[in-house]
Amino acid sequence: MKTKILLTLTFVLIISCKTDKKEKTNHSVATEKIDNSIEVVTNVMDFVCVDTIKSGWNTFKYINKSNEPHFLMFDDYPDDKTIDTIKSQVMKPFDDGMMYIMKGDMDAAMNAFGALPEWFQDVKFVGGTGLISPGMTANVTIKLEPGFHIMECYVKMENGMFHASMGMAKELYILEEDSGNQPPEADINITISSTEGIVYNKEITKGNHIISVFFKDQIVHENFVGHDVNLVKLSDNANLDELEAWMNWMNPKGLISPAPEGVTFLGGVNNGLTGNIQYFEVNLEPGNYAFIAEVPNSKSKGMFKTFSIIE
Repeated sequence: MKTKILLTLTFVLIISCKTDKKEKTNHSVATEKIDNSIEVVTNVMDFVCVDTIKSGWNTFKYINKSNEPHFLMFDDYPDDKTIDTIKSQVMKPFDDGMMYIMKGDMDAAMNAFGALPEWFQDVKFVGGTGLISPGMTANVTIKLEPGFHIMECYVKMENGMFHASMGMAKELYILEEDSGNQPPEADINITISSTEGIVYNKEITKGNHIISVFFKDQIVHENFVGHDVNLVKLSDNANLDELEAWMNWMNPKGLISPAPEGVTFLGGVNNGLTGNIQYFEVNLEPGNYAFIAEVPNSKSKGMFKTFSIIE
């Protein structure tokens, strides 16, 4: 039975290729941009921003004013779903499953996750920012298709409650009308894949950079999510093994706020589909850094790469 449930859960989490989307027009459209970007602000457990934007390339400026680490991820849902449907049919199974994981009952957790609806297989995870620490700002440029999306963050509170269930899940409608924007020109290129891990094309130096991330492939990892790229600044007291374990949400202590001591998350890009490319902008000072994916055993997969920047 456990094996059957695991296979079912893996199936519903496989990223699909559904593209038939309908235009939504009964919401306020983003008409003003700051620094040519769409501003999203988290004050506590929220996303404050417009609820309708044009399709195509858009840059999001995500400002974390809260005391918790967060990320911004875009989920492309079937158009006939609503936020209430998602709360009752998607968030509840995940909340129930996480509750059992926190209690150490993995069999009960798998049963809870098995209650996810069959249509969940149609959800696509199409990008967003990597993790950002309290008080930080992340900039990401992604291409979004028309249709109904959810913005979410599933970092966890100390008791295991997902941030999405505490208010960090917001509707976003992407119109048929294209933004007309073009992607930025990157000076550093990263490729991520399940076979080669994280690979970048040049030495990373101090200063301002626009970094592209190309998803050569995308798979469902042992924690039922795909790979991404998070940029982390490491203090002298950072424990790399602790950081690696913390990046796995299925670990009872994983993605739990606060983040491990000695690490500052500076953004990056969230899950993307095979062939997807996303861009993020950073200003790097001298110090020690890492690129890390939100997957179990990231070191052995080549998805935890450290580097240093000197004067």
